[in-house]
Amino acid sequence: MTTRRISVFPLTGAIIFPSMQLPLHIFEPRYRDLVSDSLARDRSVGMIQPKGQGNQPPLFNVGCLARIQDVEALEDGRYNIILEGVQRFSVVKELNVTTSFRQVEAELWDEDEANDTLSLAERASIEIESRRFAEAQGYSVDWTAVSQLDDYSLVNAIAQIAPFDFAAKQALLEARGLSDRADTIVQLMQFFGRHDGSEDRVTLQ
Repeated sequence: MTTRRISVFPLTGAIIFPSMQLPLHIFEPRYRDLVSDSLARDRSVGMIQPKGQGNQPPLFNVGCLARIQDVEALEDGRYNIILEGVQRFSVVKELNVTTSFRQVEAELWDEDEANDTLSLAERASIEIESRRFAEAQGYSVDWTAVSQLDDYSLVNAIAQIAPFDFAAKQALLEARGLSDRADTIVQLMQFFGRHDGSEDRVTLQ
């Protein structure tokens, strides 16, 4: 594994995978500073989830390094950015810094899932469960477009946008291997989507 210093953006419920994109609106002063610093350096940002609330909550151990692919600088100092995932990482330690934003020492994962494929049964399972889940939640989905996605894009797109809670999102981010992540998604959809319409329905965050 390669070790490097990463400026991190802790954001609950937001994950990104390598090769995937994530749009963000940046308005807090410390994260404006982060984006400004990143643009002046290598355009890198580490997306990671915090474990709680407050100004300096502990961080989960796994995040994903991303690159600022596109940026719109607004007149009042805010930014609209689009991130593209580069590589997942594990936090070694948080660094003592003077910047307004947090920085960590992290080990980049040695991984390449882009060419991974699902079995026919796994692909069918995730597509069927996704349809059930979307219909139960009242989502409108272009299933023709979905069916044309490769396995890698399908699994990671669902992992990023599905309305699971932060702990479920983290489990998906930490899952190694496309098959394991696809299986976890199916289980989560079955769990979060059950009892739909009833008083004891599992709620989504």
